[in-house]
Formats: sequence, C-alpha cells, structure tokens
Amino acid sequence: MPALIHPTALVEPGAQLGADCEIMAGAIITRHCVLGDRVVVHPYAVIGGDPQYVKFDRTIASGVRIGAGTVLREHVTVNRSIHAGDFTTVGENCFLMAASHVAHDCAVGNLVVFANAALLAGHVSVGDHTFLGGGAAVHQYCRIGEGVMVAGHAAITRDVPHFTLVAERDDVIGFNIVGLKRRGVSRAAIAELKQVFHEVYFTAGNIRTVAAAVLAGGKFTTPEAGRFLRFFAEGKRSFARARRAAVEESDGS
Repeated sequence: MPALIHPTALVEPGAQLGADCEIMAGAIITRHCVLGDRVVVHPYAVIGGDPQYVKFDRTIASGVRIGAGTVLREHVTVNRSIHAGDFTTVGENCFLMAASHVAHDCAVGNLVVFANAALLAGHVSVGDHTFLGGGAAVHQYCRIGEGVMVAGHAAITRDVPHFTLVAERDDVIGFNIVGLKRRGVSRAAIAELKQVFHEVYFTAGNIRTVAAAVLAGGKFTTPEAGRFLRFFAEGKRSFARARRAAVEESDGS
C-alpha cells in the first residue's frame, strides 16, 4: 500500500517512501530521504535536515536512509551527510524515542533502541541490538559495538566494545548478559566472553596489543569472543575502560 501521510506533514518532492509508511502530523521528510517499507514517523520529527556543521555547503547532494520497520517518535531529528553522495543511515526495525538525535554521517545498525533524548554526534557508528538509555550522549567518531547497553545519562567519548554495559563517563561495568541471553547466545559463548573480557581489560599493557595477542593465541573459539577481540584492532579513538569492582559486581564473580 502507498504511504499514509497526514495533511499537515511535509514530504518534499524527491523523497522516497516505501510501502506502508506512515507520516504523522507536523512531521518533515526532506527531499534528501529514502525511507524503507513500514517506517513510521511521529509528529514533528525532522528527517533529512541539514547537518549541524558550520562549513556545510547546502548545495551538496547527500541524504538519509531509514531501514524498513523503523519507528521515529516525536521530535526525533536525523541529519543528512556532509559529504556529496553519502548518507546518514539508520537500520531496520529500530526504535528512536522522543527527542533523540542522529547527527550527520552516523551509521546505526538494525534493531537498535534509543530512549528519550539519546544523542549521537557526527560520524558515530552503533552496532546491531544496542540500547542507548535516556539522555545518553556520544562524542563524534566513536564506535558503539554490537549488543551494547548504554546507561541513561552516560557520556561516551571513547569506543565501546561489543556486548558490554557502559555507564557514567566511559565506564565499562561488565557484559550485557541479559541482552545476550535474550538473543539466544550460548552459555559457552557467554562464559568465553567473561574470560576474554578479564584477559583484555585486566592485563597490563596497551589494550590493542593485549587483545591482538589474546586473539592470536587461539584460546577462545566462539564467534562472539572473536568479534569482541577484533573490535580492538579497528577505530581511531581510545577505548572505554573497565572498573574491576564494578565488573565483578555486575557479573556475579
């Protein structure tokens, strides 16, 4: 079925809307947008607006892509890329609650949830199955891994590895065990993740070097442990750090 567009919504000519989209009262979809099937945009959201970048050339052709089944609640803003031909992307079946913000050139994965007023600065990547708590803010160019739980009001200025819990200012406090179990991750994989976490975070030395050595050692064999270790070989920023006491409390060890 064609998109359902409220009479007071603004959908600019050139915007591409998939089947069964719903654009509610007062929402704005600019000509720079590509929306997949079944995307729902609630009142007064602005999708595809210009990036908040003082040197931006508004004549540049760039855009926003929103994956199928994603819901954008009231006053959500998703800004288009600062680079010609590039897109800010939000994946499939995401849920962005009221007043959350995705800045230019971010890449948000699938099945991601933003609670109210969660904020991404430019060039941030967020992995699949991740949850950002209310009021959490992420610095530009940070990577938030797969299956991460970001606490409400957290301030993230460093890369956050896959499957972890992070709170306050870049404090990793353990693994997102509940999220892993809900996704059906095996007990063996969860046990390995706990072991590899302690080896990487509580071994003296450069964390990239330590992670590379642990990976090369071949001790851990589950795909989840491998993904966790390979995360440290990428990116340009430093990594969120663990507090031993908090980790031991969170994982029951």
